[in-house]
Amino acid sequence: MTGHSAALRSAIAEFRNPRGYVAVASTGLPPDRAVAALRADLDTWVAAERDSASYDAVIARTRASYARLVGVPVDRVAIGSQTSVLTSLVAAAVPEGAEVLLPDGDFASIEFPFLTRPGIRPRVVPLAALADAITEETWLVAFSHVQSATGVVADLDAIAEAAARAGAYTVCDVTQAAGVAPVDARRFDVTVCHAHKWLCSPPGAAFLTLSPRFDALLTPIHAGWYAGDDPWTNTYGPTMNLAPDARRFDVSPAWHAWVGAEHSIALFASLDIAEVWAWTSSLGDALCDAIGIPQQHQPIVSWPDASGDDLRRLADAGIRVSGRAGRLRASFHLWNDLSDVEAIARIVR
Repeated sequence: MTGHSAALRSAIAEFRNPRGYVAVASTGLPPDRAVAALRADLDTWVAAERDSASYDAVIARTRASYARLVGVPVDRVAIGSQTSVLTSLVAAAVPEGAEVLLPDGDFASIEFPFLTRPGIRPRVVPLAALADAITEETWLVAFSHVQSATGVVADLDAIAEAAARAGAYTVCDVTQAAGVAPVDARRFDVTVCHAHKWLCSPPGAAFLTLSPRFDALLTPIHAGWYAGDDPWTNTYGPTMNLAPDARRFDVSPAWHAWVGAEHSIALFASLDIAEVWAWTSSLGDALCDAIGIPQQHQPIVSWPDASGDDLRRLADAGIRVSGRAGRLRASFHLWNDLSDVEAIARIVR
């Protein structure tokens, strides 16, 4: 770690050296600052000293940190609790009969809202062919920045350029990218993200970013009291004053989750994410070398394991990885180092 910046070394130190946990693509681990904030919040709650309105400042700070992390103005960010709910908001805006292009095998939360929407035309193609498959008939293309099952990074440039030529809208799920890969949400009409993986937040904190041109197409079908310009004066109907910006698509927050998310996302927003990617993908390549497979140049390394034998042997050795789509998936983040690579290699090579 001697080559790391001081900021990255400080961030790594917040994760308490959890050797053998190589499963961030399933669930991230919380940094010390998030754990301390959550414990303090629970103590305040138990003591009946927590005012619900006081969480508003927490959410405002978290929204601002996320906006900074993905490079958009804060008024372009809405909050929610699950990516599928936010994607469903987009699916509801697709015109009758319109084509939606999807990559084969992408995560359910980015695909099912479109596949289950009646009256539209989903078309599924291999990820590698996604850019070439965009035509003037394509109204929207939806895909993940990083594929959940394999860690493969989509060709963002090719997809964005092809969509622009065809006049198609773009939806990108950055759940497996934000916090480990540089993300510029301005490149897409919509991004969705759940923060409980690489952003190391509690489950229940998710984000939606919207371009101005796509914002105008959406109806706030999930609007509740928190979508109001001033939520605390919009708690009873029938009068409703929606927020004038992306906040009108907010879903009422699971307050305690946001207490942890505030500190985790602020941590990642303070880092050079390109440095995070360089470190974690180097661990991925080291693992590929150690077990004798081609380098994949990504923090998620996967290989065929249809029988689950490798997964079981690693679990028996106390190493946490995951199995997805008939493959074993090892995913490296800030707390991992070469000792984790060596531990996996001893079992599977």
